[in-house]
Amino acid sequence: MRFRFVLGEILHGFRRNASMIGAVILVTFVSLTAVGSALMMQIQVDRIQGEWYGKVEVSVYLCPVDPVDQGNCAGGAVTTDQQKAITDRLESEEYAPYVEQVTVQSAQEVFDEYQERYAGTYMAEQITVETFGPIVRVKLTDPDKFEVVTDAVSTMPGVLQAVDQSDLFQTLFDLLGKVRLAALAVAAVLAAAAVLLITTTIRLSALSRQRETGIMRLVGASNLFIQLPFMLEGAVAALLGSALAVGTLWGVTHFWLAGWVEDNFTLVMGSIHAWDAFAVAPYLVAAAVALAGLSSVLTLRRFTRV
Repeated sequence: MRFRFVLGEILHGFRRNASMIGAVILVTFVSLTAVGSALMMQIQVDRIQGEWYGKVEVSVYLCPVDPVDQGNCAGGAVTTDQQKAITDRLESEEYAPYVEQVTVQSAQEVFDEYQERYAGTYMAEQITVETFGPIVRVKLTDPDKFEVVTDAVSTMPGVLQAVDQSDLFQTLFDLLGKVRLAALAVAAVLAAAAVLLITTTIRLSALSRQRETGIMRLVGASNLFIQLPFMLEGAVAALLGSALAVGTLWGVTHFWLAGWVEDNFTLVMGSIHAWDAFAVAPYLVAAAVALAGLSSVLTLRRFTRV
């Protein structure tokens, strides 16, 4: 009987404050979508780092045939002896703790790869094989120790420059991190708006039913029994907003984002999963309950005269 009464009061409150309940659902939906986006973005960043950071390597560019006023190339193209000295040093016992594998790409192989990547462009037509020197690819046991390897060879004769590829990845990670922080900032503002709206909704509902709550108190109803319908109104509205947020995150990721990212960003192919929306769903539901709970605490003690 009590359950039916509470349910009836909730439905009554929904009908009486339909526009405010709709606003609560909408603002909660938008704010939790922003929170969910930030959480999903963090999952993607962690996944990309896990998949790619271990593949970071140091590329040692050796002097090409074409003269360049850079690095240690004053003597012209790298010689066979110089190249051997570089690879021998990297494969020595001194650098064994840092170097997992050393491979050498010839100038012709580098040229062919460049031509394949930029086929049909003006750049491909103007470049010759003499423009490139061999490249020594160094796979690291620990990508954070790249400086040990770059310092070991950067001053050796025949080395144009030693480049750590982690900078390329770090730029992407930094960009995604800034976007994630921006999403969290927007979510915080919208969450504050959701709390105010839920508070207002509960307040209006409590004020409109002061007579009923007064009668309930006179007949001995407990504080919890009086407050429960108001609390559940806000909770249900917030939960509906969280459900919409989860559905939107899944739909946008599944039908648009995953395909678009994989078509345009090779680096993150396979890292965007629509099902991640359900991984963050418990956090969004918990946030919805927290929003409703906070709003109830701020409102009910005053407007139900407990």
